[in-house]
Amino acid sequence: MDIYARLKELGLELPPPPPPGGLYKPVKQVGDLLFVSGQGCTREGVPCFTGKVGAERTVEEGQEASRICVMNALSVLHAYLGDLNKVESLVRLQGFVASAEGFNMQPKVIDGASRLLADLWGEDNGVGARTAISAYELPGKITVEIEFIFQLKA
Repeated sequence: MDIYARLKELGLELPPPPPPGGLYKPVKQVGDLLFVSGQGCTREGVPCFTGKVGAERTVEEGQEASRICVMNALSVLHAYLGDLNKVESLVRLQGFVASAEGFNMQPKVIDGASRLLADLWGEDNGVGARTAISAYELPGKITVEIEFIFQLKA
């Protein structure tokens, strides 16, 4: 399966890689693992969603924010690898959700990211280990930030 054809089938287009928000590498390779630094719900460095889920944002808006994080991750992976078809699978996803006091449905918010990755790579390769964590504040007041670990094909 060609990942670019699958993106097109889903009506998706890779955005430009987001500008770095500090001193770090967007992607760090260790062996056949690719560690993707935290990606926010931004387009060209501008927040698409700000505010806390459970107050200013709904769960559905949080899910859309998490999908934007995935697209940014794919963009930096494409910039690093030159070809997303070199990716075998998602290994791990760690999502951070800016959450209002008492909000505890972070896993449901991060399901937006997990569903998109499963739609792209299938249930076997697109679903990995996962953590969904509440955060009081995220950089730039964004609603969701996600970091990823992907495995390259042998």
